[in-house]
Order: sequence, then C-alpha cells, then structure tokens
Amino acid sequence: MKIYFDMDGTIADLYGVPDWLPMLEAEDPKPYAIAKPLVNMNKLAKALHKAQAAGHEVYIVSWLSKYGTSAYGEKVTAAKLQWLKIHLRSVQWDNIHIIKYGINKWDYCGSDDSILFDDEQRNRDQWLNHMAYEPEKIFEILGGLC
Repeated sequence: MKIYFDMDGTIADLYGVPDWLPMLEAEDPKPYAIAKPLVNMNKLAKALHKAQAAGHEVYIVSWLSKYGTSAYGEKVTAAKLQWLKIHLRSVQWDNIHIIKYGINKWDYCGSDDSILFDDEQRNRDQWLNHMAYEPEKIFEILGGLC
C-alpha cells in the first residue's frame, strides 16, 4: 500500500499561523516553516515506521502556495522539507512531492493501492479509489493496516 500525506491542514497547522494568508500573498515562506504539528509527531513517526516495516510505502504530496513566483515556490519547498526534517526526522519517506497548487493529486500520484490523508474535501473526492480520509482518521487507518 502507498500511503500519502498532505501537509497543510493535515499534519502541519499552516492555517493556525497568525496572518498566514497575507504572508503567503507577500511571498513570505515563514508560515510553512513555523506551522505547529496538528498530530502527535512521535506517535505518527512510530506508526509510519511500523507501516514501512509491514511493507507499505509512505509519501508526502503537498501543494505549493496558490500565490507567488517560481522562486517563491522554491522557498516554500525548502520550508516544507525543513519542517519535515524537524518534526518527522526519523521517517525515511519513499518520496516527497511538493506540487503546483490545484493539481489533481490522484492524477499526479494516485493508484489502486494508495491511501490519501488530506484535509481538503476536493482532494478526497478526486481520489478515485475512495481510500482518502480526513486527518482525524490517520491513526485509525494506519492502525488497521499493521
């Protein structure tokens, strides 16, 4: 099974950063760097290690900011990668996809043997195998896999 995680609003509290939207509109990557975790990161890391030990693959698939230039996209990517290194440093991701805002995630990386955790309803609705879940289901679903 391939297990995909969105970041913003799923495992990282981007929307809880004060003034996050004006900062993004001003091409400031700081909200991505300072977002607090939305789940217990130690518990998530342990669950991901267990999933990988059981033969599952773990991925990130996260959008860039809706706003900004390609240079800003590079800064956002760097901030997201650093956030993962800080908060989930022990996880060896099978791949990390930081993709253009609005890209259909299923079309980009979905498959019959994949699961998506994403806070955005549109992304879950577009996940064609119907194995897409709200962040609140992360531990329940991962626990059922291993």
